[in-house]
Amino acid sequence: MKLASLLASMVVSTWMLTAGPAAVAAEDDEISPDRPGIAESSGIVGSGRAQIELGVQHEARNDGIRRTRTFLVPALFRFGASETFELRIEGDTYTREKLSQPTGPGEHSEGMTPTSIGLKARLTDAVGGAKAPTAVIARIFPRSGTGEFKSVHATGDVRWVADWEVAPKWTLNPNIGIGAYEDDDQQRYTTGLLAGTLDYQASQAVKLFIDSGVQFRERRHGKTGAIVDLGATYLVSRDTQLDVSIGRRVTGTTFPRRLLSAGVARRF
Repeated sequence: MKLASLLASMVVSTWMLTAGPAAVAAEDDEISPDRPGIAESSGIVGSGRAQIELGVQHEARNDGIRRTRTFLVPALFRFGASETFELRIEGDTYTREKLSQPTGPGEHSEGMTPTSIGLKARLTDAVGGAKAPTAVIARIFPRSGTGEFKSVHATGDVRWVADWEVAPKWTLNPNIGIGAYEDDDQQRYTTGLLAGTLDYQASQAVKLFIDSGVQFRERRHGKTGAIVDLGATYLVSRDTQLDVSIGRRVTGTTFPRRLLSAGVARRF
């Protein structure tokens, strides 16, 4: 079965799961962005609402010989089809990369990265009587992008996500999934995905977080990669949030050795 057919089947199955009476409408309270952490939440934008999440990110890589500096503009557009289902368009959009090496001239690349179309669907509103809503997020990246960042194959992933209030002011967001990606050599590979974010509500407007992501295979014949980052968010208003975060690679080769990110999310 081709990748697109497989993910399409998952999307249809998810829709059927969430269409029944067990689905509970999300509360229309404060904005709940999926940026800036690695793990994402189960929150739905809400019926008839739209949300834009934009950022700027700088990444540094160093393999001991070559140094790479990457600037990118991650963007996520979310559209609420119902209180339990949303459509999503996502990508790193404009990307500029500079490669430096001890021998030979440096190289510069810029262009648009592949863009995904996807969905998030609420599965449950509670688990075992605890306040722990869950959802599924599915994405498909058609062949897209420009220049050095153009993809050759369609790729995608599916993730189960949850929000658990583990203690007063503390929330844990676990993510578990599987991805079918393309590596730097344009070779397809499948991998397991695991991520988690721990949030602390420091005040009514300020939230602190630390999170980590693990990819159990970084490339076709690669090993496990992991990254950790921490940061803070500031709730400007009911519908607007600012964020900043820093991160560092723990193991592997494809994740950035260091990253710095800042962004804004706005709900309409």
